Amino acid sequence: MALSAFFSKLKSGLSRSASKLTESITATFTKRKLDDEALEELEEQLIAADLGPAVAAKVIKSFRSTRFGKEVTSEEIRETLAAEIAKILAPVAQPLVVDPAKKPYVILMTGVNGAGKTTTIGKLAARYKEAGLTSVLAAGDTFRAAAVEQLQVWGARSGVEVVTAPANTDPASLAHDALSRAQKIGADVLLIDTAGRLHNKTALMEELRKIIRVIRKLDPTAPHATLLTLDATTGQNAVTQVGIFKEMVDLSGLIVTKLDGSARGGIVVALAEKFSLPIHAVGTGEQIADLREFDAGEFAKALVGEA
Repeated sequence: MALSAFFSKLKSGLSRSASKLTESITATFTKRKLDDEALEELEEQLIAADLGPAVAAKVIKSFRSTRFGKEVTSEEIRETLAAEIAKILAPVAQPLVVDPAKKPYVILMTGVNGAGKTTTIGKLAARYKEAGLTSVLAAGDTFRAAAVEQLQVWGARSGVEVVTAPANTDPASLAHDALSRAQKIGADVLLIDTAGRLHNKTALMEELRKIIRVIRKLDPTAPHATLLTLDATTGQNAVTQVGIFKEMVDLSGLIVTKLDGSARGGIVVALAEKFSLPIHAVGTGEQIADLREFDAGEFAKALVGEA
């Protein structure tokens, strides 16, 4: 998918976020002096768009220092807002780079069930194959047959080996076998799927930590990346999820999915401000080409409805 087509899909996906925000901005700032009352209204609109209080306060501070007392139009507000959002997002827009010195490069994928984690693993494997890298997938959510089957479908589609085990096998044992297999065949990347059952946080925390302990018996430096897959449609709940998973493991980055159907795209900005974790990629659909590296400027424009 060409970049312009992807941007169109991203903009379309964020249109509900954008329309909600731009409609309120247009109603407030047809042409108006940017005084205290106007700034207060704008701050409320930004918070309502899931940008969060901290981001809203930062944006308002910038407007106050540069445009206070001046007459502004809704177009000027949107342009300035896009620039401010891009400024916040730029430091976290970092592609996931596979280090060839670490072979296999082990990526531990975390996230709650339904966030698109298994699909994202399949897309990453397909992209790595296109780049000439060999991958192995580990079906580590051994207690959920649907997750194993879904990973096998992606493996077959991409021509990538999937290591599985009988139902209810210890996930750490499966991860150990998968890493051993990846080392044996000289794979470039190992992607490990994991469970996402947050209703029992203590058990999940121990499960993830055990996986890490066990794979480090084979490679003391693994995992080389620990990623959290987030469903953008959950809005502010995504902030809670990042906090919980950060307690469990040393997260190295985020992948945000389902931006094609979200009216809550502003949450990406709130996450960047609060956690400063790299956002490696965003997803806008089910196809392989629907996963792209995160671009701060592109996202900011789409979020405020800019062309």
